[in-house]
Amino acid sequence: MTLSTQSLVGTFVADTVHSSFRFTVRHMGIGKFSASFDDFDATVVADDQGVRLAGSVRVDSVSIKQPDLRAHVVSGADFFDGSNYPELTFRSTKVVLDDDGTAQVDGELTIKGITKPFSATGTHQPVTEDAFGGLRSGVDFEATVDRRDWNFGWQAPLPKGGDALGWEVTLTAHAELVKQA
Repeated sequence: MTLSTQSLVGTFVADTVHSSFRFTVRHMGIGKFSASFDDFDATVVADDQGVRLAGSVRVDSVSIKQPDLRAHVVSGADFFDGSNYPELTFRSTKVVLDDDGTAQVDGELTIKGITKPFSATGTHQPVTEDAFGGLRSGVDFEATVDRRDWNFGWQAPLPKGGDALGWEVTLTAHAELVKQA
């Protein structure tokens, strides 16, 4: 077994410089609005009990260029309501890392104090040695959720029909993971 193909064993944490968490939603029926979070953490523990993933995102770290829109998305009760719910959290109930590089994670996503089942699919990279002698792995996940499930109710009708903001939101996560000593 070579280092690049050895199984994921131990505790790995997200390298926040080389990881990202984003959401994307249809805007005005023609475009897409995306934003990312700058303050987050993720931990993967792999042992004889299986693989477990947990993470959190700080709502007030959302990166939106327009200050008034950012303030509404962070603080508005029809969006994140960040003063009452400062974090989004995820905890896995099942993680599958297949030999072909595909991955699936099932778990619970909590936003605004509402916990819902959540599933995402993606890929994983096997453990490899980095340029400094450390061990790293990576996972990429994507899922689509209905924002109404977490009481994100803001909406405006378009003059010729349709909604200003899509109900479906695509969540993407890329985590470059570093093994802890």
